[in-house]
Amino acid sequence: MNKRLLIMLIVLGLAVGLVFWWKTATGPVDSHDKTQKVVVIAKGTGTHEIARTLKADGLIKSEIAFVIMVRKLGLEGKIQAGDFKLSPSYNLETTVENLTHGSLDIWVTIPEGYRADQIADTLQKAIPGYETSWRESLRAHEGYLFPDTYLIPRNAGISDIVALFTDNFAKRYEAIQKGAHVSRSENDIVILASMVEREARLPQDRPLVASVMLNRLSIGMPLQIDATVQYAIGTRGDWWPKLTSNAKSIASTSPYNTYTNVGLPPTPISNPGTDSLKAVIDAPETNYLYYFTDRAGQTHFAKTLREQNVNIKRYGL
Repeated sequence: MNKRLLIMLIVLGLAVGLVFWWKTATGPVDSHDKTQKVVVIAKGTGTHEIARTLKADGLIKSEIAFVIMVRKLGLEGKIQAGDFKLSPSYNLETTVENLTHGSLDIWVTIPEGYRADQIADTLQKAIPGYETSWRESLRAHEGYLFPDTYLIPRNAGISDIVALFTDNFAKRYEAIQKGAHVSRSENDIVILASMVEREARLPQDRPLVASVMLNRLSIGMPLQIDATVQYAIGTRGDWWPKLTSNAKSIASTSPYNTYTNVGLPPTPISNPGTDSLKAVIDAPETNYLYYFTDRAGQTHFAKTLREQNVNIKRYGL
């Protein structure tokens, strides 16, 4: 009987201790400290890492209690990326709930090769203050909206966002072309890089694809780039449509149809990343005039149309 009573007392003691610990661990670090700190949470940051950051910043008492609270409230995977104002006077539940909404800034990723309309679609989903007029502003800077991950203020206007993208482009471009012999204008390089970005699936193929484009330009041969036709006929919901047999005829009057028009298209067709810009600036000298990409994503190059046809027969489109 005494042994059973002892066990009951131990269990009761543990239960009381656990309740006391939970009440203490979930309370504010300092209920009198109303100051706020800005905490930045990067995309993909896990719950345990967030807990460590908050503990180090003096915003929670216990990392373990934070993880338990997130699970208790069913908020795993729902904590936003961005930056938040938090206070040591918040209790744990308030702190956790604030991390699921009300971010001051929002993480936005722009992939390489996105056209301005795709970036507009991305911003429309991510930025609460998005306006339909933003699309035209982005289109006006096609090619110079550098693909990267950005922390954008929740209340940012389109001029601020465009400046963020284009300033990043300017810095990256300056670093890429520094010390290189650049014979073409920046705009021509960006237009070429925008096509390379859409045409070459593998990074190692980009310099050779760039060399084909430059070789065709040098002899007055049409570039014949499928991606420019896609750009011409793409519409919302399908910005890069699969080319059908009559797609080129649909785009026959477009200045972006590089089958019917000799020379570069009037503007970039996408926003290229570092590798594609480098591929154009440092394009090797070759005799290649043709290429095609097989089903596996491998690009095959040829000096003559006969070699191109042999490659197509051998590897298949």
